[in-house]
Amino acid sequence: MNPPRQAQPPSFSPAQFRAALGMFATGVTIVTARTADGAMVGLTANSFNSVSLQPPLVLWSLARAAGSLQAFSAGSHYAVNILAADQKALAERFALKGGERWAGVAFTEGLGGAPLLTGAAATFECFNRSRYEEGDHVIFVGEVERCSARRGASPLLFHGGRFYTEHPL
Repeated sequence: MNPPRQAQPPSFSPAQFRAALGMFATGVTIVTARTADGAMVGLTANSFNSVSLQPPLVLWSLARAAGSLQAFSAGSHYAVNILAADQKALAERFALKGGERWAGVAFTEGLGGAPLLTGAAATFECFNRSRYEEGDHVIFVGEVERCSARRGASPLLFHGGRFYTEHPL
């Protein structure tokens, strides 16, 4: 018997799917870049993952409907800032649509002008290597050119629609 050539229709609602995905605890990032005219863009994302050690590759995904999609697609570089436990307010600010996200935010200049958030647990400065359109999102694969980690930083975590900080077992 031949295997099916496509997936069966889902047996669950989008809300059920979202709730099930929420059971996977993740770290929280803010992905940042600069547009061609120098404007800063940034958004909160928890769809971040390592891909390869050699070459060093990471991925993250962005909704096709996001206003910043063009800026991230066209730019040569972006930074993935892994947030520390004390950066919850920053995560919330960059998750909202509109508003002045950058007011009072401390950062340094990274490759291609991508802002590196002060106090982040880790940063990955990435060359915008490739993009894949899948479903309602675009998957970005970045080749890491520089990275750093803040030793001893506690991570900001997201699970079941809520923020958490780590507690060692």
